[in-house]
Amino acid sequence: MRLKNIPFKEGKLNVDIENEDKPFVVVYCQGEAKITYLPEHGETKVITHQGRVKRVKFDEGEEF
Repeated sequence: MRLKNIPFKEGKLNVDIENEDKPFVVVYCQGEAKITYLPEHGETKVITHQGRVKRVKFDEGEEF
C-alpha cells in the first residue's frame, strides 16, 4: 500500500521534510492523515465523495 499513516498529536502534523528527496503529498480527512510519494512520470488523483476522501488513484507511465 502506498499510503502511509502519519501519527499526529494535539491537532498538529509533524512531517520531517529535510531528509526527503522525492515529491510527496499529504492527504487529511476526518481525523486521519496519510502521506504518499508522487511517481516520476504519471498522475495522482485524490477522489472525493460527499466531501470525504474516497481513494487515491495512481496512473503511471514510463518514457520510451
